[in-house]
Amino acid sequence: MLYHIKINDYSNTPKYQQIYNSIVEGIENRDILPGDKLPSIHELCAEFDVSKGTIERAYELLKEKEIIGAVKGKGFYINYTPTGKNLKIFLLFNKLSVHKKIIYDSFVELLGPTVAIDFFIYNNDFRLFRDLIQRQTRNHTHYVIIGHFFDGGEKADELINSLPKHKLVILDKLLEGITGNYAAVFQNFEKDLYQALVEALPLLRKYNTLSILFPSYSYHPKAILNGYYKFCYEHGFQTRVIHNIQNESIEPQQAYINLMEEDLVELIKKIKQTNYVLGQEVGILSYNDTPLKEFLLEGITVMSTDFAQMGRTAAKLVLDGSVEHVENPFKLIIRKSL
Repeated sequence: MLYHIKINDYSNTPKYQQIYNSIVEGIENRDILPGDKLPSIHELCAEFDVSKGTIERAYELLKEKEIIGAVKGKGFYINYTPTGKNLKIFLLFNKLSVHKKIIYDSFVELLGPTVAIDFFIYNNDFRLFRDLIQRQTRNHTHYVIIGHFFDGGEKADELINSLPKHKLVILDKLLEGITGNYAAVFQNFEKDLYQALVEALPLLRKYNTLSILFPSYSYHPKAILNGYYKFCYEHGFQTRVIHNIQNESIEPQQAYINLMEEDLVELIKKIKQTNYVLGQEVGILSYNDTPLKEFLLEGITVMSTDFAQMGRTAAKLVLDGSVEHVENPFKLIIRKSL
């Protein structure tokens, strides 16, 4: 706490006001948090060689503004006050897809119009991600980051670990190597996919092969494949990992899982070129819901995290100053394509 209190002997600003300003600035920058204990009056007198009356006047002003509170016999503590809600957020997304826009909109809506947000996109490119992290001005109260990379992402933890952890919120995917106490709203990719397939099992039984469209050059977590293989092994399905749908011939008795929206378009085109009945002879199970999938081909079955909830939870963690890790809800929505 002493590190955040600055007194300039040559300033015309009274020293008690400098102490007050230092603490308020620390709260606004999230360097000083609700519940933090302030130095005692004796400690500040000794540290800055100022009178007891100067410190008492600064603390009285902080108490008048309800920024601090006194606990008898223990000292002074930071309250959770509107002063601490002057937020400036560094928001970094891998891309602006339909799903990411849902996260953004719900995040911004819950935070409210007074919160300043610096929003950046790095297009799954680690070099651009690195540059944006290194060039940001470090005057933000929070850093909210989604980390998905085509390559180079194994060094992302080094960059993220350079940020103040009490200001950090990781979204969508937990990244290995990040240390300290930080907030997160994440998908449990392996478990979510496995449980969704188990729920869909009665419909999947009409197919003998479960094929997953997983591009070889992809930012999607390999944990998705782990859940897929686990389900197919336990329930006796033949497996096929398709890296390029362009080269695929549609065969009956197969259900296709797609991750990318572009692959879904190509898959539908190929199915339409056959005489197979969708939902009976071939099936589609798409990853991540969009409004269009509710109506496309009379409904595409999806398994999807709740993107709006992810944005709301992230905003709540920011507003509460929490470092909690929250697993985002995931659900299966059954429609005619399966």
